[in-house]
Amino acid sequence: MFVGSLSVDLLLGDVHSLKGKRAVVRPIVAEIARKFAVSAAEVGHHDLHRRALIGVAVVAANAAHCREVLDACERLVANHPEIEILSTRQKLYGEDD
Repeated sequence: MFVGSLSVDLLLGDVHSLKGKRAVVRPIVAEIARKFAVSAAEVGHHDLHRRALIGVAVVAANAAHCREVLDACERLVANHPEIEILSTRQKLYGEDD
C-alpha cells in the first residue's frame, strides 16, 4: 500500500475578499475530489485572500498509480486560468516508511 500527498500553493487572480477566495477555491477542491476519488481540501493560507494552499491525498496499491493520480490532479489545477501555481510538492509513503 502506498499513500501519496500533493500540496499546491496558489496565487489567486482578481480576488479582493475571503468570500471571493472561497468562490474560486471551493469549486477546484470539489472538482479534484469528484474526478479522481481522492481527499482534497484547502489546508493553508486561510487568512490571506489572494493565496491558497490545496492538499490532496490518495491511497493506492502501487507507487506508480499514486504518482499518476497526483500528476493528473496537478494538471487539473494548472488548467484554471484564474490562478497561478507558485509551487507544488509531492510525497510518497510506502509500507516501510
